[in-house]
Amino acid sequence: MSETPAAEPAEGAAGASDASGFVEALMDTELYSIGAFFCDEHPDLVDEVVRRSEAIEEAGLEAYARAHSEPVEQAFETLLTGLAVRYYKAVAG
Repeated sequence: MSETPAAEPAEGAAGASDASGFVEALMDTELYSIGAFFCDEHPDLVDEVVRRSEAIEEAGLEAYARAHSEPVEQAFETLLTGLAVRYYKAVAG
């Protein structure tokens, strides 16, 4: 009697379910909530906050704050908000 190997489970349905669960978990984070709130409340400022956060990433937090004569804490809030918006947009699609 020869043994037949067990069939591998199909990845289609299970893989889609796993991916869906993973994305749902990404939506259940504070960073996602911050991004969603900002996009809902300030849609006219989304591009600007993303642009500024990218400039902060490139220059560095302290250097950006100095160059723009603003407190480091304010630059950090802008950086975090921009990151949150980008995270939200990437996850929400």
